[in-house]
Amino acid sequence: MFQASDSAGTTRPLDRTTSSHLTRPQWMALLARAPIDLLEPALGSHASVAPQWLRMPETGLMMVQGRAGGTGERFNLGEVTVTRCALRLPDAVPGQAAVGVAYVMGRSHRHARLAALADALLQDPAKQAALDAALLTPVRAHLAQLRTQRQARAQSTKVEFFTVARESSGIEGDQEEDA
Repeated sequence: MFQASDSAGTTRPLDRTTSSHLTRPQWMALLARAPIDLLEPALGSHASVAPQWLRMPETGLMMVQGRAGGTGERFNLGEVTVTRCALRLPDAVPGQAAVGVAYVMGRSHRHARLAALADALLQDPAKQAALDAALLTPVRAHLAQLRTQRQARAQSTKVEFFTVARESSGIEGDQEEDA
């Protein structure tokens, strides 16, 4: 049901580059990880609209599961704080209105509200292309940059054990020859 947020799997929804094939779970994953300073400007005048609340933003805990080595049996790793909400846009026709839903890690009610608002707007095919260009493309670029920085930090801590073993065996060999 949930995917790791720091590793790119083969079915990773964030790897898509075009919105024509983005499904709702894929754009919701992007919106949940998008920083607020990218969400607010992209939503423009929609961000100030007072929605019809189906579920006001509320914060709670969710159990996170892990796997040893990514392939082992699942185990309960711990709990994380999650904020969720559901809304309907006020100008929508009842019965035909898209419901925007968001679950975001952390306690930011504003982030959950903006992500739910974007979810509702993205369900309208007429607005998808504009929102993809203004919102989803910058979010994908930002997340790709974060992933690159994380990989660079991890690479900087890499230790070449083969080199260390070879150097230590050379030192021992020199001492034996001197004796």
